[in-house]
Amino acid sequence: MTNGAMSSAVGALASLPARAVEPFWKWAQRRLGMKALPWLFLLPNLLIIFTFALIPVAINVVFSITGSDNLYPSQRPFIGLSNYRTLADCGNFLDPSTCSRDLFWRAVGNSLLFVPLQTLAMVGVALMTAIALNKKIRARGFFRGVFFFPVMLSPVVVAMTWQWLLQRNGVLNAIISLFGANRASWLADPNLAFFWSIFVTVWAHCGFFMIILLAGLQSIPTDVYEAAKMDRASPFRVFWKVTIPLLRPVLLVVFVLAVIRSVQTFDEIYVLTGGGPGSATMLVVQYIYETGFAQQPRNYGLAAAGSLILGFVLLIFTLVQLRISRGEND
Repeated sequence: MTNGAMSSAVGALASLPARAVEPFWKWAQRRLGMKALPWLFLLPNLLIIFTFALIPVAINVVFSITGSDNLYPSQRPFIGLSNYRTLADCGNFLDPSTCSRDLFWRAVGNSLLFVPLQTLAMVGVALMTAIALNKKIRARGFFRGVFFFPVMLSPVVVAMTWQWLLQRNGVLNAIISLFGANRASWLADPNLAFFWSIFVTVWAHCGFFMIILLAGLQSIPTDVYEAAKMDRASPFRVFWKVTIPLLRPVLLVVFVLAVIRSVQTFDEIYVLTGGGPGSATMLVVQYIYETGFAQQPRNYGLAAAGSLILGFVLLIFTLVQLRISRGEND
């Protein structure tokens, strides 16, 4: 068989699926018209979003305004906004011990400290790594793979690995003891445990944001840098006056994604520290999980109210980001 005949045979075989559905599309075009036809293509995705996103949110709302530890909504009595009032019942929001749900406000306080610190560290490390790996250095592809590798690991694997390194008889203490230093309680001290929670989550996820920033850096025209070089601009001035302004749209996307990821942080810290010592590293998502599923009796309503408050905060933040992004485009 000649190459031309082979190509024709492959083409005819590849067109069989299209020919099979062609009568259906012609019928749909006649019945719906060209204006309504795009909705037919969107219908599968809309059904998936409705089933796996909107319906769970609606169920969450139902749980947040009903009480008891029964799972089925039909067996849960209506209590209105009682769960929200319970979470907001606080004498002094700066002193969680005066709140009826002090653990929730301790988790909120930890999250308010964790999210900005982790986001700034995440974006800063990812940006510096992307700039370094955008230069013509030896084994650049290898180092890009090395920095991206933790992203592919399971969060549990990441947390267990670092727990093995940081435990009292772990590798890190073994190394510093070789130099005569005392062993440290990396995960038993509240401040050190909080630091390592930020460090481990940045290590695990900065590769993802590095790839996005690397793509943004490679989209900047090289002639801009050549013009700056001809003007004898210093490296810092090039970075501040050329790289950052041209990278700003990508940085904004990375910043928003990093904040959302930071607010949703749960698995690494839950395995690494369990939220401890005490409640030093407990974040809001862990409080929601333990309230709804780990504690006895399970308080689904309170957990649902906490998750909706968290979702509302994320929605506000996303709307602010869209507003800023629209302002820049205008």
